[in-house]
Amino acid sequence: MTHKLTVALLFGGRSSEHSISCATAGGVLAAIDRERYNVIPIGITRDGAFVLEEDDPARFALNATELPEVFDNGSRVRWPESTLSRQLTVSDGAGLGSRSLGNVDLVFPILHGPFGEDGTVQGLLELTGLPYVGSGVLASALGMDKHFTKTVFQQASLPVAPWRTITADDWAEAPGMAHAAIEELGLPVFVKPARAGSSVGVSKVSTRDQLPEAMRVALAEDDKVLIEAGLVGRELEIAVLQGRSGEPARASVAGEVLVSGRDFYDFAAKYLGAPGIDLVCPADLSPTELAEMQRLAIRAFEAIDGAGLARVDFFHTGDGWVINEINTMPGFTPISMFPSCWLASGYTYPQLIDELIEVALSRRGKTVRTA
Repeated sequence: MTHKLTVALLFGGRSSEHSISCATAGGVLAAIDRERYNVIPIGITRDGAFVLEEDDPARFALNATELPEVFDNGSRVRWPESTLSRQLTVSDGAGLGSRSLGNVDLVFPILHGPFGEDGTVQGLLELTGLPYVGSGVLASALGMDKHFTKTVFQQASLPVAPWRTITADDWAEAPGMAHAAIEELGLPVFVKPARAGSSVGVSKVSTRDQLPEAMRVALAEDDKVLIEAGLVGRELEIAVLQGRSGEPARASVAGEVLVSGRDFYDFAAKYLGAPGIDLVCPADLSPTELAEMQRLAIRAFEAIDGAGLARVDFFHTGDGWVINEINTMPGFTPISMFPSCWLASGYTYPQLIDELIEVALSRRGKTVRTA
């Protein structure tokens, strides 16, 4: 065995998905192979401070009564001063100066939502020259913005649901545009922030008088909102892994979201155990259906120039497949759909972490064997 790799696990962040990122960190901290990796847990507070966190998976357990959070403990983690160094340092906030955390081989930014999944942190890591798991600046930004994701997918001849984009200024100055959109698209529609995830800020609008409240909820998350045609069909998801250098991307088996007694697969159902949702993996699909779904998922991943990993969400309607969205840093808790799909495809959770790290290092031209 060669030397252990040092992985900086980056989580928390300024978005409304802060707690989900923390829960993902708890899952990774519990599963990552400590014989192969040294782990530096770096939390980002809701105010954007980088702090040295406890290496304790239980600290970030997800439960409905108290969502996990990164609190400001007074420490401050400093990134390398230039691309000539990979050393992280930390000051403990007690007037004792700073100390070295050692050199980092790789950053694992398990951040969801704006200020983390949208290319901003990826830009920081590019500037510092640190290898990292996941998509780069462009793909992260495209995947975060549902309007531009759909625009790129349309250009790539991939099927997407009809939509209209309404800005905060549009809603304030010409609300008739939004009302015209639902007339054109037909009820029901879904109103969702353009740049948010985990179904935060999403509403189903079944009557015209529900639109103002749905717009208010969505605009609280973003100043750009999508009004999207409601589709009738099965809701399925598939996971994608980038191949190692010179190898093609791979798609997992599919998982299905079965909704009963709820309007849609919302935040409470995804993470807080609310009733009315069942996740089935693998989904009941014919070999031909699965092959087509896998083909479209990989094409979507490549259309945005994705790297590392993604989850692609679909509707299967009477007219065929429709891509709902792509997530460049999907939920990664042990019960999330992304690892569940790969578990059903033959990967354990620790093996999946290993693969993501190996892929990230190989695309940087630095494959390090640790066993």
